[in-house]
Amino acid sequence: MSMPDIIDTLAGIKPGSALDAIRAKRLQARENAQKSYLSLFEPIDAGEFSLLERAAVAAFVTGLHGESPVATFYRDKLAASAGAAALVKAIDAEIARGKTSGPYGSFPAGPLSVENTAGLIYRVDAASKSALGARLVAALEHAHLLVYRPRDAASSDMKALQAAGWSTTGIVTFSQLVAFLSFQVRIVSGLRTLAAVNA
Repeated sequence: MSMPDIIDTLAGIKPGSALDAIRAKRLQARENAQKSYLSLFEPIDAGEFSLLERAAVAAFVTGLHGESPVATFYRDKLAASAGAAALVKAIDAEIARGKTSGPYGSFPAGPLSVENTAGLIYRVDAASKSALGARLVAALEHAHLLVYRPRDAASSDMKALQAAGWSTTGIVTFSQLVAFLSFQVRIVSGLRTLAAVNA
């Protein structure tokens, strides 16, 4: 039995609805988004980036984007994991600390430099570190960078992940996961807005 389409589920799209018909016109995009979700969150082999870590990063990233069915889904996914109560509490606290407006960052010297904007440089609170562990501390700090200050990302940031025990393969998968979540939040928000307009 195949899993229901995650974007349809989060956007509240019913089979046969107008939005279902719209999504059906972009069938390949719909299928690829579902395949991306399955490969990132239901992989045959999670490798060194555990399912618990994936759920924690997802809850944090989607929580930073604000209250939404997507954020609720990933928080619930994390909460359903065995022994995750302390982790959920720490993630909730870090979302509250890390929420800001953005995007921030600096461009190389040139015409775009006029758009440079200073903003929050997020670091995990000391009180959360024991619940999170070194790998997730580094992951949350890097995820926040990717969400709010992507143009500031540098090789030193990758080194911080590696120092916390992330392999090159793990970092690639982690980066794909954060990018997918940002896409998923935007597409679900857009589809729910369309549904409200057409209601």
